[in-house]
Amino acid sequence: QVQLVESGGGLVQPGGSLRLSCEPSRSIDAFYGMGWYRQVPGKRRERVALLTSTGVDDYTDFAKGRFTISRDVANNTVNLRMTNLKPEDTAAYICNAWGGGNEYWGQGTQVTVSA
Repeated sequence: QVQLVESGGGLVQPGGSLRLSCEPSRSIDAFYGMGWYRQVPGKRRERVALLTSTGVDDYTDFAKGRFTISRDVANNTVNLRMTNLKPEDTAAYICNAWGGGNEYWGQGTQVTVSA
């Protein structure tokens, strides 16, 4: 069973930055791709950004220009750098990994953007 462990969430003021990390229980190279989603209670989970093992990335419109997804092979993590955060970015940010016909989800890390 693959586990994905997220970290880095917290409370930040509008305009601030956070860096989220996701560490899987196996090598990140074992997955075809990894990504981040977010969810607010009562709303659908929405994709934030994806990154394949070949380096192809994709961002949802609200993340373009503000968020950056990256792979850290040395530390076996996939990270999400978030800048210029807005109150509407408040959500649980959930790590996702897929490959070999399987898909895995983390438990999420809470990001709260508030003054």
